[in-house]
Amino acid sequence: MTTYTGGCQCGAIRFRVRGTLKETSICHCRMCQKAFGAYYAPLVSVRGAEFEWTRGERKRFRSSNMVERGFCADCGTPLTYEAPDGMAVAAGAFDDPSALAPVIQFGTEGKIGFVDHLHELPARETEDDAEAAPFVLDIVSYQHPDHDTTTWPEERHP
Repeated sequence: MTTYTGGCQCGAIRFRVRGTLKETSICHCRMCQKAFGAYYAPLVSVRGAEFEWTRGERKRFRSSNMVERGFCADCGTPLTYEAPDGMAVAAGAFDDPSALAPVIQFGTEGKIGFVDHLHELPARETEDDAEAAPFVLDIVSYQHPDHDTTTWPEERHP
């Protein structure tokens, strides 16, 4: 049985999923765009898997008469889409989102046209901006690491 872990960016909330995750999707509907603050929402259904919160408790916002969306009240990370047919978790909240490739797109009536062309844009790594923005070389992440920790934060950051 495969085990997946994840959580929010500040580490206040963590989760674990055991089982097969086969419904990874991208939702383009306007509600998901707003909930994620993005052009679309990558989601992973946890229906049929063993899901548990291992640290903290998400806050929820009822975004419609049918759906609640969970998020971290401390850092704002989107975490869940909760509907009558089950729960989906934000793909980016998993410690290894690369293991969860999307297999379907939903809400395509709200799809923004240029999304299909993002791969055609020029691409640069973070360090490539060092000349124009030298601070990128000195960035220290205060985000929770991509693995479970016994306590967090391990030390206080300014």
